[in-house]
Amino acid sequence: MGSETLSAALEREHREIDEGIETFTAGLAEGAPDTAPLKRALEALRRHIYLEEEFLFPPLRDAGLMAPVFVMLREHGELWRAMDGLEAELAEGAAADAAGRRCEELLAMLDRHNSKEEPILYPQADAVLSPEAAEHLHGFLAAGRTPDGWVCQGARA
Repeated sequence: MGSETLSAALEREHREIDEGIETFTAGLAEGAPDTAPLKRALEALRRHIYLEEEFLFPPLRDAGLMAPVFVMLREHGELWRAMDGLEAELAEGAAADAAGRRCEELLAMLDRHNSKEEPILYPQADAVLSPEAAEHLHGFLAAGRTPDGWVCQGARA
């Protein structure tokens, strides 16, 4: 990660996830859908939610940011369910226009979510996390994987 701040690394992941979804929808519009970029983006989004909930949110909550963290957790559940629905539709062979609409809805949800998370929580990551916690999170950003079967807090039954 070098000298990249946590907030910059997390925002970069947001852009990469959006780009994967946008690449899929552009392929749909051109009549040449390729699900690989979408699948990578959804996997990256699930991993991103995991790292936030497991590594970032606990110290932010401890620092007094309980209300913003609560909102993000609730929205993570909504995003998770939207991804589950999109993946189910794709597995069932959803029509291109239906998949495209689902992707547009997901991108709109991500835009609303990220527009709160980036200016409110991410700057606090740089200020609040201990050097050890920041190093651990940087390490996860570089090579971490979501544990099999993990589900975000807002989507647990």
